[in-house]
Amino acid sequence: MKVIKIDKKDWADGLAKLSGGYRLFGPVKDKEFHNFKELDNGELPDFDFSNTKLSAKSMVFPQAEAMFKYSLDENEADHHIMKEAEKDYSPRAAIGIRPCDAAAFLLVKKNFDTPEYKDPYWINAYEASVFVGLACNNPCSTCFCTSAGCGPFHEDGLDVLLADAGDYFLAKVITDKGEKLLQAAGWNTEADAGEDQIETLKKEAEAKITASVNTDGLKDKITTELYDAPFWEDVAFACLNCGTCTYVCPTCWCFDIQDETHGTSGIRMKTWDSCMYPLFTLHGSGHNPRGTKVHRVRQRFMHKLKYYVDKYGDGIQCVGCGRCIRLCPVNIDIRKVCELMNSYEPADAACQVA
Repeated sequence: MKVIKIDKKDWADGLAKLSGGYRLFGPVKDKEFHNFKELDNGELPDFDFSNTKLSAKSMVFPQAEAMFKYSLDENEADHHIMKEAEKDYSPRAAIGIRPCDAAAFLLVKKNFDTPEYKDPYWINAYEASVFVGLACNNPCSTCFCTSAGCGPFHEDGLDVLLADAGDYFLAKVITDKGEKLLQAAGWNTEADAGEDQIETLKKEAEAKITASVNTDGLKDKITTELYDAPFWEDVAFACLNCGTCTYVCPTCWCFDIQDETHGTSGIRMKTWDSCMYPLFTLHGSGHNPRGTKVHRVRQRFMHKLKYYVDKYGDGIQCVGCGRCIRLCPVNIDIRKVCELMNSYEPADAACQVA
């Protein structure tokens, strides 16, 4: 694949050219954290970060999104008629998205773009996006991406892989969309031995990852036995059901749809929701099948590490970014839970083996 060398002195000029044809998004310092946001005119993405607090999933799946608008004013000709809210699906580019977050879109796609169901809001936004990944030269201590089917230089889901090589970036072209973006920026100088340089940086980065998860036994576990395992009470004991883990997770896709009215004007909204919240599964009858904290914590981990595995058979619903570990206020660690699940053997089975 072609590798382009981008002198950092040409970086700002190239982004300025791109801003004429793309809405640019990138990591920006926000107090003590970095977060992805649409860049203001002339604003540059700040690459001095390990990872953003929230992933870039809101580019495609906003925290709150208007779906329809309507009027209840009977003096208006089109009252009580849902009209689709205006959308901007013009080309946009994520500059500096981490490879794990780009890979997460491919997992989330399994929920929003299937043969049976297609969410036009998610699909249109995703197809309008170009993802320029920033490889992780120095992964966080909580990153376990290499054992979760991903990695600091992972390419799946990316259009361009950008690697910081000191005075310049190495930009590996992965898709036609990526090549078109580089051309629009005026970055067209091919790097000598660029792929070899990237491979060297990749090996150095992967060697710095010390955390891992074992998932080899999950597929063979009996779902009901894992569901009834005795360790869930201990796992859930400290949980506050605050929802932080689900909001920072790039692969969580739960949402709610609700109407908001002001006077005679109304909007039907799609908003992020969380399986950690008691109201998430509350039925109209008042019954709640996940009425306790243990039920909700178990659901989160069973979904990511067992139900997803059984349904798709292509890894876990996690890219190993480590956000939920770093930001959980009570230090619940998905790596430890995964180990409990992966190594679990029912007591009666252990007795039979003995």
